[in-house]
Amino acid sequence: MFHQFTQLVADASGWAYAITFVFAFLDVLVPIVPSETAVITAGVVAAAGDLSLALIIPIAAAGAFLGDNTAYFIGHRFGARATERFFQGEKAKRRMDWAEEQLEERGGELIVIARFIPGGRTAVALGAGALGYMWRRFVVFDLLAALLWATYAALLGYYGGKTFESFWGLLLALMTAFVITGGIELVRWVLRRHKRRAG
Repeated sequence: MFHQFTQLVADASGWAYAITFVFAFLDVLVPIVPSETAVITAGVVAAAGDLSLALIIPIAAAGAFLGDNTAYFIGHRFGARATERFFQGEKAKRRMDWAEEQLEERGGELIVIARFIPGGRTAVALGAGALGYMWRRFVVFDLLAALLWATYAALLGYYGGKTFESFWGLLLALMTAFVITGGIELVRWVLRRHKRRAG
């Protein structure tokens, strides 16, 4: 992916910005789309001077924000049918149940945190719409979440790229992102297990 991305940058950097936006937009609707990888890669390329970091962050944030709000409106419009369509299988249904339960308890906080959890962002955005979570509140927290997420991913790539040569910078940035995401998942698992034992 890095080679293809850098080739696009060499040919026409506008395509790299467009790809970053599209990946960030589609990620919440199609959770297998590697949006973090695209934004981190764009950050690494920016470190080499071929892209503007000042453009990558708002473009990635805008894509994430619009994608999340599209998922919210799908959940709002189609309710249970939308969640069933996106979340088939036992693990996916458990994730959706968790999102609904957490939205009721700590909505805004969850919207921000879920943006950093692959699959979690989809569950929360769809769940917020399906549950009738107030859109004006969703927009405020989601805007914050999108900006934080885009800044985190782009800077991770940028400083990784500045520290090492492009390939090693990308590798370091991706490994850091995996460790952070894995850490969040581990904390969630420990808290869930503790809650089950206490209950």
